[in-house]
Amino acid sequence: MIELRLQDSDVSRIVGELVGRETERCAIMLASHVALSADLERFVVTRIEYPDDDCYSDRGPLSAQLKPDYVAHIGKVAARENLSVVFVHSHPGSAPPEFSRIDDQGEIHLAKFMSVRAPNTKPVAVVVSAGGWRARCLGTKTPLRITSVGAQLQVLFDPTNSHPSASPRFDRQIRALGAAGQKHLESLTVTIVGLGGTGSIAAEQLAYLGVRKFILIDPDRIDLTNLNRVVGAHTSDVGRFKTDVAADMIAQILPDQVSQRIVGDVTRTRFARELRHADFIFSCTDSHGSRAVIQQIAYQYLIPCIDVGSVISASEGHITGIHGRIQALAPGLPCFTCCELLDSEEVRRDMMNSEERQRDVYIQGANEPAPAVVSINGTVTSIAMTMFLAMTVGVPSDGRHILYNARTPSLRAVAFTRNPNCYICSSRGVLARGDAQPLFTRDDSDGHS
Repeated sequence: MIELRLQDSDVSRIVGELVGRETERCAIMLASHVALSADLERFVVTRIEYPDDDCYSDRGPLSAQLKPDYVAHIGKVAARENLSVVFVHSHPGSAPPEFSRIDDQGEIHLAKFMSVRAPNTKPVAVVVSAGGWRARCLGTKTPLRITSVGAQLQVLFDPTNSHPSASPRFDRQIRALGAAGQKHLESLTVTIVGLGGTGSIAAEQLAYLGVRKFILIDPDRIDLTNLNRVVGAHTSDVGRFKTDVAADMIAQILPDQVSQRIVGDVTRTRFARELRHADFIFSCTDSHGSRAVIQQIAYQYLIPCIDVGSVISASEGHITGIHGRIQALAPGLPCFTCCELLDSEEVRRDMMNSEERQRDVYIQGANEPAPAVVSINGTVTSIAMTMFLAMTVGVPSDGRHILYNARTPSLRAVAFTRNPNCYICSSRGVLARGDAQPLFTRDDSDGHS
């Protein structure tokens, strides 16, 4: 599959600039081409240009053509920055758009031109109308899926055109989400980072929802202290990797699922890069360093994420507070850095290897294990799962940063202001940079996992 990912704000701007005008119009998107595997490629749209009127050589109700010198300039920029050019133009009417014969003929020449100007890039063509979107590799019949990412994850064009399934297994769910919503859930690849108290519950609930493709990441094995809260783990699982236990549990719920198991720490480059394959990420880790890496990938590759955390404060065996935080990370939403939720000293420590920690005079002793109770983990994870459904299939729930307090009890939606110059979630930072921006991760050369 080949996919084009862009921010929902860019979608709105393109529609506003191009659609419903008296003449066809064009936009130029520059995208990072992310080659993930033989079966998966993504184009992550980094920025968009709107040609001025004097950049057109011809423009009418049924056609638009850019001047060769403008296209040459765009090709030069693409070659210099190693970005792919996405040529967007509008069609009139409210019907779903189709590429016309004029488009076919024009793309043959445009593709040849780009192969000379930017030979190491892969150009794309997009047509948009009031009826929707369509995309293909420039000058070919190879279609691309188009996905909009923001507070919601929306597929604008799906070239598979397959009819939604209506399995009796999901009958009650389809009555709520619709057959198309169920199909969308089944098409997603969801990564879970951390398969402990909250991550194991997330895996269970996602499987029951019908998600069939998982990437499971955790470096640890099950020990006796995990058995009070890791769903799916039994005494016989002590010593097994948490990823294996989670994969077995998912397979018992959905025998036709596919789970990739990665035993590793996402603060390390080779494991962090595996997150790029996901459509959606659940961050169920208790490490500031791993959260820093996950948020970078979420914004840099336009992969929405939900971070789940629960805290029980206790003194001498008595609970003094129970709190949870469920936060979405996506374009248009503030990151951990904007919300001041990352401790830079903890991030620094998490990025060290064992030898560096031993030599660091500022690190004293080990962290005390935090209290954990399965019912509280279940509460915050279920809230996160409803947020996931809101972001993927349109369940009516607007909260994207929710705080839970068991003592009151209360659920409270909170809002933070995004820093327009943030190095993570702003256009001046890593937002939508794709592979053009290195990850802030630990080097793989020290040999530790």
